This record gives sequence, C-alpha cells and structure tokens, in this order.
Amino acid sequence: MSNWRDQALALAGVFQAAILVERLAKTGTAPAEQMETAVYSLFQQNPETTEDVFGGVEKLLPGLRAARQLIATRSHPEYTDCLRYVLSILYLQRQLAKKPDLLSIIGSRLEKAQLQTDHFGVDHENVYANLASVYSDTLSTFRFRIQVLGDFNYLQQQRIANQIRTMLFAGVRSAMLWRQLGGRRLHLLFQRKKLIAAMDALISKYESLEH
Repeated sequence: MSNWRDQALALAGVFQAAILVERLAKTGTAPAEQMETAVYSLFQQNPETTEDVFGGVEKLLPGLRAARQLIATRSHPEYTDCLRYVLSILYLQRQLAKKPDLLSIIGSRLEKAQLQTDHFGVDHENVYANLASVYSDTLSTFRFRIQVLGDFNYLQQQRIANQIRTMLFAGVRSAMLWRQLGGRRLHLLFQRKKLIAAMDALISKYESLEH
C-alpha cells in the first residue's frame, strides 16, 4: 500500500522547487527560507523520515498548497509555468535513474559540496555556484533540457542562473524521493483524490500549528 502522506510531501518538494524556479526566472528573487529548504534537501542522503529531508513538514506548506491546487484544477493564477516544470523534473529524474554512473558522480560531488556548505552556510553564493555546476555537469548533459521561461535580464545574471539550476536540482532530488516512495506519474491522473486528501490533511494540521 502506498503511503500517500509521504508521497504528498515528496511531491510538494518537487512543486516547491518548481515554484522557486518560476519566481526566480520572472522576478529575480524568491523567499530565502524556501530556497534554503531546497538546498538543505540536497544534502540529506540517509533521512529517517520523509519530512527529515526538508527539515519539517511546515517547510513545505507553500509547495503543498500549490500542489494541491494544481493537481486539482491544473491551473494556478500565480504559477503558470509550475506544472510544466514539475512534469519536466519528473521526466528528467526518470532519465537520471537509468544512469548509475551519473548518480555516483552526483553523490560524491554532493559530499564535497557539503563541506563547503558547512563552512559558508546553505545560502552562500559559492554554494549555489557549486551546486549549479554539479547540475550542469550531470543533468544538463541529457538530450532533454528543461526550458526555463522568464525575464531575460534575470536569466542572464550568473547568480540567478545558479540559483535556478540549484532549485531544479533540488526538484530532481524530491522527484527521486517520490519515486522511492512508490510515486508514479499516473498517480497525478488516477490517484488525484488520494493525493489531494493527504495534502489537505497535512495543510490543515500544520497551518493550525502556524497560528
């Protein structure tokens, strides 16, 4: 039996990363705490629970809310490109899963990046530059590339480009977790009610804790 709660959390991680990509590409900025959650998730190699990957369920509330609406209605007034990014990230992760050599390169490079993060902190430009280079050297080598749409003035800035690549990388990390938990793309079509119910339960529980 699939654990819909854990699947909902992992999928919210994918959606939250996709939202951050869209925000960065269109406005040049995104909520720092959410970006830190995404970077943090990349370094959680042996988590005990799904929420440990993100540092707690409450860190995923923006992703849960957006995922819930997009899965239910296929549209969201704020996030017009988010669903396309989510589906692209899920596809890219499937391609990566067939390449154990690339997975081992990513693992060893993340171990080195962890030392840098311990030194500078998760939100340092050097950390973003390093993680973006890992993404470029591995996931960007596939024939399928995620097309990011936004304001050219932002997209051509190296700092923002690094942040976008890092968020895509974090999205792939969450997609990998989702698959490990039994998530399948068909679930987005045929198990929507179960996913939405799990998301509603998480949102109502953790929103009430916020107040």
